[in-house]
Amino acid sequence: MAEIIWLGHASFRLKSKDATIITDPYDKSLGLGSPGQRADIVTVSHNHPHHNSVAAVKGDPMVIAGPGEYEVRGVFITGVWSFADDEGGKKLGRNNVFLFHLDDLVVCHLGALGHTLSSQQLEAIGDVDVLLVPVGGNVSLTAGKASEVISQIEPRVVIPMHYSTGRETLQMDSLDKFTKEMGLKDWTTQDKFSMKKSDLGETTQVMILEPKV
Repeated sequence: MAEIIWLGHASFRLKSKDATIITDPYDKSLGLGSPGQRADIVTVSHNHPHHNSVAAVKGDPMVIAGPGEYEVRGVFITGVWSFADDEGGKKLGRNNVFLFHLDDLVVCHLGALGHTLSSQQLEAIGDVDVLLVPVGGNVSLTAGKASEVISQIEPRVVIPMHYSTGRETLQMDSLDKFTKEMGLKDWTTQDKFSMKKSDLGETTQVMILEPKV
């Protein structure tokens, strides 16, 4: 059974039965301190200290920071090129979307994605069970654009990230704009996502995780 814990910003700890993955580790300039996690694999979506602080991760992890197909400790990972802005990378450069095959689940981490997806990108991404999507605007998708991307991908579970919790030094929108965009009036936060594919519903569900930092 796959487990997903949010470490703040765009960083998550993903665990399968054979491996631990950290996505987008950040440095202390973000204002959240250091999660101090150990991992077998680290993925970097965007070449920025808020996403690429590999030295903050303990152990001797394999670092994946580009497109392609990888297999590490029984985990299949696919990187898909995209951009961190809506001008073809002219402002903020490239971004990697990563797909993780964790046991029986496909988890998609959009990183610092700044635009809706092309047909070629959608084809490369394919079917997604759990989507980790930035929603805070500024240097990633706004709530409205995030909603569009969710409609493009049609995942079964959406976990928002990359928004203001009131602690970050980076100016971003709070979660409220996204929950309003998605029509959520009441919600509760969860400590972690831990489900099998058979546990998931047929319609898209939004799950709010509490950051573990």
